[in-house]
Amino acid sequence: METAEIARRFLSFFEKNGHTVVPSASLIAEDPTLLLVPAGMVPFKPYFLGQRTPPFETATSVQKCIRTKDIEEVGKTSRHATFFQMLGNFSFGAYFKEQAIPLAWELVTTPVADGGFGIDPERLWVTVYLDDDEAAAIWRDKVGVRPERIQRMGMEENYWSMGVPGPCGPCSEIFYDRGPEYGVEGGPEADENRYIEIWNLVFMQYERGEGGDKSGFPILGDLPKKNIDTGLGLERLAAVLQGVDNIYETDIIGRVLHRAAELAGVRYGDDHGQDVLLRVVADHVRSAVMLVGDGVKPGNEKAGYVLRRILRRSIRNMRLLSGTDTAYMHDLTAVSIDAMKDIYPDLADKADVIHGVIDTEEAGFADTLRSGTTLFTRAAERTRHAGGTVFSGSDAFQLHDTYGFPIDLTLEMAAEQGLTVDETAFRELMQRQKDTAKADAKAKKLGNADVSLYAQLLEGAGATDFLGYTDVLSESAVRGIVVGGVSSPAAREGEKVEIVLDRTPFYAESGGQLADTGTLTVEGRAVVDVEDVQKPLPGLFVHRGTVRAGEIAVDDTVHAAIDTGRRHAIERSHSATHLIHSALRNALGPSAGQAGSENSPGRLRFDFTADNALGESRLSEVEEEVNTVLSGDIAVRTEEKTLDEALKMGALAMFGEKYGDRVRVVEMSDYSVELCGGTHVPSTARLGIVKLLGESSTGSGVRRVEALVGVDAFRRLSKESALVGRISEQLKSPREELPERIDSVVSRLRAAEKEIERLRAAQVLQAAGSIAERARRHGPALVVAEQAPEGAGGDELRALAADVRGRLGEAEPAVVALTAVPKDRPVVVIAVNKAAQKAGIKAGDLVGVAARALGGGGGGKPDIAQGGGTDASKVDEALRAVEARVAGA
Repeated sequence: METAEIARRFLSFFEKNGHTVVPSASLIAEDPTLLLVPAGMVPFKPYFLGQRTPPFETATSVQKCIRTKDIEEVGKTSRHATFFQMLGNFSFGAYFKEQAIPLAWELVTTPVADGGFGIDPERLWVTVYLDDDEAAAIWRDKVGVRPERIQRMGMEENYWSMGVPGPCGPCSEIFYDRGPEYGVEGGPEADENRYIEIWNLVFMQYERGEGGDKSGFPILGDLPKKNIDTGLGLERLAAVLQGVDNIYETDIIGRVLHRAAELAGVRYGDDHGQDVLLRVVADHVRSAVMLVGDGVKPGNEKAGYVLRRILRRSIRNMRLLSGTDTAYMHDLTAVSIDAMKDIYPDLADKADVIHGVIDTEEAGFADTLRSGTTLFTRAAERTRHAGGTVFSGSDAFQLHDTYGFPIDLTLEMAAEQGLTVDETAFRELMQRQKDTAKADAKAKKLGNADVSLYAQLLEGAGATDFLGYTDVLSESAVRGIVVGGVSSPAAREGEKVEIVLDRTPFYAESGGQLADTGTLTVEGRAVVDVEDVQKPLPGLFVHRGTVRAGEIAVDDTVHAAIDTGRRHAIERSHSATHLIHSALRNALGPSAGQAGSENSPGRLRFDFTADNALGESRLSEVEEEVNTVLSGDIAVRTEEKTLDEALKMGALAMFGEKYGDRVRVVEMSDYSVELCGGTHVPSTARLGIVKLLGESSTGSGVRRVEALVGVDAFRRLSKESALVGRISEQLKSPREELPERIDSVVSRLRAAEKEIERLRAAQVLQAAGSIAERARRHGPALVVAEQAPEGAGGDELRALAADVRGRLGEAEPAVVALTAVPKDRPVVVIAVNKAAQKAGIKAGDLVGVAARALGGGGGGKPDIAQGGGTDASKVDEALRAVEARVAGA
């Protein structure tokens, strides 16, 4: 029975028994205490906790789940998987044990022809909690399970809670007997490898207090309502009903696994180590597809890190299996989407997005692996040569810091070479880097002063009066001076200084708008160049700069003057940001919310929430809309209102901003209305033009557009026009015909490159005859072991090895070992004839010998196999190792 049919039957059975079918919730958990959904009951948790009133008394679902707690065990056992689906039926006070138990038994044992799963009752055992006599009696008297098939277990196995105070209760589980070939008799308490759990029925009837996770907590009393929460693992049941050994061989996961084996040139079942790698790939690719389908993007935090980790494990395992750096994820992703779409049809609609995210991550990780693996190999060799078994924390940190190597990958690679990693030292270095980064950021924005010093300045001098909305000049009094992180009565020429004024026209960096620069002048005595302005505390403006001449002191009166050219350029960028935000919302809908911005002189960047790229055509539409609006010379009005008034009039609140009772509203007619504390142009015509430079991704669900404004935009367009003119002149083609002309040139170039590749391959194959003539006997076989002609890649190498093998015939055992170094990565191909295979010489064994010498791995079939490594200097050593192995065969 196919997996999709199992899910359909489950939902149909419970729907016929009065349950509401509820679609699977997203893998991204709404529960703030969870990262991803780890169990089928999670979407119903608010109903069980009484936080919400359920819209139905009973429900049934097929819930997508992700668990990464035991990720290291994935592939090693038949039970562990990162992504799985939990079939469940739920009751919110409508029924309890006396109905839940018979329903489960009925569905499991009803013949297939009658809509059930058709499992022989004689293959089933059940467990109940130690003192749950009620459940045991129902199984025995109402269902008819023989008493010897009912076993009692303790809290570790048969009692459920969320691990925190709240609902809890005993469980009853159904186990399937896989047969004597899987272990000893005696039921689940004797052997859980032979007897596997397929269904867990939780009787949620008590409230627990503080205590341990699985046991050791007090029972505080009964719940107001007794609830049912059951979970049947879809993949486990599929393995049972499809008669396969484990979940990785079922119809859906198995399709990915066997395609991975085919792509890698290996066969599932031939080698345990390879089988584990294949199972990890199959599980992780499916998990990645489902995570991306639910909107997760690879990143370094939270769900994004989970996705990045499982994708990188998949990519690296495929490289180990195939011995090449070929990109396989696109193919495997397509297989997984096709296998899962019967249960989740939306995957087909999201296929382009899923492919785009996974392909991009694979390409990025390829660069990480290429550079990082070389460093890892050298460090590991250094450790072994020194007689050590611990990979240093400093080397692990360098891999992470310089090459982006995740610590999990370093741990795996070290374990493969029999090494451990000094994780304690690694964590200490990571923490030291974080502390340094925080200190650097603080120094950049606030000098080296302690925040308590700014608190004293604010208390003593009072809040700074900001005049910058209307004035660019002011006469101000110096209320405080900080030099070298401490308060000072004065600052002299050449010193870095921080100055607090009673009032200022200088805008302090906030809301994405960069700070003003300018000068503070003490008439006839001192000049300070203001390079930055920050607000370390609300209301306190700190002017950072350098004393250019003279001496400035507390209580001096200064002439404060901002750089008006810079201010006006920043204002143009800031106003353009508001227009771009509105145009994006018009194009994408209200979901395109601001996620950050930076407004600098003549240039801006704007981050917004979106799942997919805009595309060139939509980006052009946004740019055209913005320029159309600003050319209308719309007045930019600002007004102060209460927060409630501003929100009622439709003003947008910006990302990351905190608002008081009174807010500033910036209006550009009804096209753009936003809460904003920044400065702006008086009318949109002041912007001149806005040129969008492009759009990119900055992380999970966040896109970024960058733009030039005013004169900067004009200069960019002028340069582009001149460049187009030069190309037009060189190609002797009118500007309007350039796209077709360039396409034609590129097409001819690609055709020429393909022809060159064809000729190079032919040239490589021409060497087959002379290579075969150089065969020499080593032990029982003729052996050719040498480097292929220059220009050979992996495909050419395989073809050449097969050709040489054919020329050596079948009269006696023959082995062909050829190497090449395309793109500075050594590759080895081993081909053996049938006579050699009969003599016990296998290509897969020999390629492992060569690949290990190269610092890598490989695999393949008995007649031909391929591997690779990272150390091109060891090519001759690898060939000699193959000769030695054959000689000793």
